[in-house]
Amino acid sequence: MKVKLLNIDNTKSELVEVSDKLLKQKINHKLIKSVVDWQLNHSKPRTAKTKQKNEIKGSTRKIVPQKGSGGARHASRKAPIFVGGGIAHGPKGAVYKLKKINKKVRKIALAQTLTKKNIDKNLYILSDVKKKIKKTKEFNKFLVTNKLKNVVIISDKISLENIYTSARNIKDLKVINEAGANIYDMLKYKNVLLTLSSIKSLEKRIFDEKS
Repeated sequence: MKVKLLNIDNTKSELVEVSDKLLKQKINHKLIKSVVDWQLNHSKPRTAKTKQKNEIKGSTRKIVPQKGSGGARHASRKAPIFVGGGIAHGPKGAVYKLKKINKKVRKIALAQTLTKKNIDKNLYILSDVKKKIKKTKEFNKFLVTNKLKNVVIISDKISLENIYTSARNIKDLKVINEAGANIYDMLKYKNVLLTLSSIKSLEKRIFDEKS
């Protein structure tokens, strides 16, 4: 499949061949969502925990007689209604089980996400950046010229080193290494911009049985 190749210096663009396996997948939205949920659960583990009534240390003696006090019946001071007592319905920490998703399934979902972005016309390919761009103004000019806003850039190692300094402070833009390419960031940002080397690496990563 032919895709337009952008250049960082905004010179005349050309068409580049990208594998149909990567951009013509049948999209399964439930599959993509399940992988995003898996990713979020792994990135933000639930560690908050409060003590329940049975975890509070102290005496279990009744604080008032069962009858005759004229007040409500109470057991120990461990009850949630007392200061220093247990917390009712508080967070319980990492007691849930993380759903396991097969590596092959995650790869397929990644390819399907790229297909979706391409169908929505929000997928762009950038020729590898071999010269260091020091000024934000220069990189921003490239974005404005190509009408790129709210974008995640998936870059090869060399291009990343050459554009990171000039791109890191631009609003609604994120630059990540090709090894960290993930579905959540692709869906969070409207546009996805991949360097030419990174999309070739992604293709190998997704469809190579050994990777």
